[in-house]
Amino acid sequence: MTDQPSPGSSPATADVLVVGAGPTGLLLAGDLAAAGLSVTLVERRPHETSNLTRAFAVHARTLEMLDARGLADELTGKGEVIRSLQLFGRLALDLGRLRSRFPYLLVAPQYEVEGLLDRRARSASVDFRYGTELVGLHQDADSVTAEVRAGDGTPTTLRARYLVGTDGVRSAVREALGLPFPGTAVIRSIVLADVRLTEEPGTLLSVRGNGEAFSVIASFGDGWYRVMGWNRNHQVPDTAPVDLDEVREITRAALGTDLGMHDARWISRFHSDERQAPSYRAGRVFLAGDAAHVHSPAGGQGMNTGIQDAANLSWKLAAVLRGHAPVSLLDSYESERHPVGAAVLRSSGALVRLAMAHTPLQRAARSACARLLSTVRPASAKAIAMVSGIGISYPAARGAHRLTGKRAPDLHLAEGRLHTLLREGSPILVTPAGRTPGLPAHVISAHWSGTRRTSLLVRPDGYIAWASEKQHTADDLAPLLGH
Repeated sequence: MTDQPSPGSSPATADVLVVGAGPTGLLLAGDLAAAGLSVTLVERRPHETSNLTRAFAVHARTLEMLDARGLADELTGKGEVIRSLQLFGRLALDLGRLRSRFPYLLVAPQYEVEGLLDRRARSASVDFRYGTELVGLHQDADSVTAEVRAGDGTPTTLRARYLVGTDGVRSAVREALGLPFPGTAVIRSIVLADVRLTEEPGTLLSVRGNGEAFSVIASFGDGWYRVMGWNRNHQVPDTAPVDLDEVREITRAALGTDLGMHDARWISRFHSDERQAPSYRAGRVFLAGDAAHVHSPAGGQGMNTGIQDAANLSWKLAAVLRGHAPVSLLDSYESERHPVGAAVLRSSGALVRLAMAHTPLQRAARSACARLLSTVRPASAKAIAMVSGIGISYPAARGAHRLTGKRAPDLHLAEGRLHTLLREGSPILVTPAGRTPGLPAHVISAHWSGTRRTSLLVRPDGYIAWASEKQHTADDLAPLLGH
């Protein structure tokens, strides 16, 4: 069964309405429009280009997903490559061990990521509605109706087959659904600043804490540095004034020096929550990114997790709306991504609590963790894989091949790199040379360049949907391909 409107129902004005034009919403909208669907993207803010941003870390798995859209190489030219994460002053995690085309962390401001995704979405003919606020929604068996208000107060109604809320921690979509957002504030009164430094910090990314304060310093590669800091003895509301002297004081407390910081172009204060919606779906409405989960900035996983939410959901919506898959495929979005969001809450929360370690017991726990990750190679490899996103996999059915649900690396095939082939936005069946079963037109056929005998069906988001060591026919694959 595919998602077709009921006889006599009024037509939708778009296939999908996306609310929120951050990285999550932009990637999702671009994917859907590139698949030939009509997409409207609503954003409360006016359209403007800014050089100010909170997110700045792009991890390896996100770079792989951008590579599968032809964007990664351009982005890597705009950022700074970090091959080792320095944590707690003495722990170094070697990202060069990642089995990826991108064995590093890229420090690139969120506005650079948004710029690339915005351009892609526009070239795919996404209908942008900036300065437009969602004020209500309701849904029926066939569509979602959104009530929106333009900046001048003019009310408008938009109707779509599906709606996705990517509108951040204060999501109007989530509130309109009446979904709770349980959780707590994990850390208060964090200061952010983009500054210039008189002294080089020694590493491109440094994270240090001493129980009373911690500081993060990252280079953007253009002479500007992001500084993030926290002082246990100065906990004030987000609205309290913040100036460069306070940032300097926190940095000196954590690092012993303020590195001669000057000429701040932006300073802000915020708090960080750990929250997750109990469900990512209500009928024809979905949540993704910070609208679905929010956590501490430790590990730089926020923007990355949202982008990966979007990559998981976009191909499923496209497959259903184009008649290539049953509606039941959409159920797997929540079952796959909700556990990932919960895992990110746990890992980022653990990192920030270690950075804030204050009591002797807490400091002992931090030292033990650092020793474990420094000396036990499998433990550090697992930590790096999870923070980078490379280690994320999805549940497989009982009896499935061991590769099912795992991320497919950027395989070098007879037809070229897997990530290059994934730019078509289609499933890819990889088989031994000379074996090409009859396939639906929307499935790409590719072959191993060597003698490997395993067959793989790779989803458009780069995860393995099916694998087998045996010969197979098109009929064997029909249930997987929605036919």
